[in-house]
Amino acid sequence: MLERISEHRCFGGWQRYYRHESQVIGLPMRFSVYVPPQAEEGPVPVLFFLAGLTCTEETFMIKAGAQRFAAEHGLMLVTPDTSPRGAGIAGEDDDWDFGSGAGFYLDATQTPWAAHYRMESYVAQELFDLIASSGEFPADRQRIGITGHSMGGHGALTLALRHPTRFRSVSAFAPIANPTHCPWGIKAFTHYLGKDHETWKQHDASELMKQAHTPFPEGILIDQGLADQFLPNQLRPDIFEAACAQSAQPLTLRRHAGYDHGYYFISTFIADHLAFHAERLGA
Repeated sequence: MLERISEHRCFGGWQRYYRHESQVIGLPMRFSVYVPPQAEEGPVPVLFFLAGLTCTEETFMIKAGAQRFAAEHGLMLVTPDTSPRGAGIAGEDDDWDFGSGAGFYLDATQTPWAAHYRMESYVAQELFDLIASSGEFPADRQRIGITGHSMGGHGALTLALRHPTRFRSVSAFAPIANPTHCPWGIKAFTHYLGKDHETWKQHDASELMKQAHTPFPEGILIDQGLADQFLPNQLRPDIFEAACAQSAQPLTLRRHAGYDHGYYFISTFIADHLAFHAERLGA
């Protein structure tokens, strides 16, 4: 059952928050949706935003200032939570970079995480279909893009590459672009996926891009702050840049002096990302 928790008038549209019993996760899940004013006239294109470590379904909607530009372009915004909550797994709340708030947008294969930590199937299948087909949301199923930040940037890139028939456009802010070779990714993948590093590669945007050939011919947009404290050891956008060159994938990787990893950075460039997706989704 889909429950609308709250709604708020916003730039002529509606900011809404929902809860439902997820069949994929096996637990209640929350997500947020911004419905632009153009939806009163008919279905509109959709942009999924995947948030980063420690965030919830509220973080992007509260901090990014995206609704103003979504209303201008007629884009619906959808943000899921970043992990299951209350799975009852020992240690799931112990670390800020693993477990609760850190689902890494993949389907865990290792006990005990495999029972509930199935964020890839949740986002790319269950929530996607709920938004596109439930009747609650005036969404155009054929015009759906995806973006995200940090762990969510990793999720946006990998889900787009793994589900190219579902997501027509993709961008990212400061993504974890090569998680098989960074501390955050190694920690999460070891627990969620086990010790087989070949399995890890299927959830690494740089490794997936090496296996592709121009998967998004209209281009990929990435913004990265050069004052980002996580850039040297965790993010590795240069590895993804090299993989795109190898795979003939058009990439715009913008490096910005002085900008860090937070939402001041995201709010500065969110208008560019919404315009990027609006153009590719025909908004």
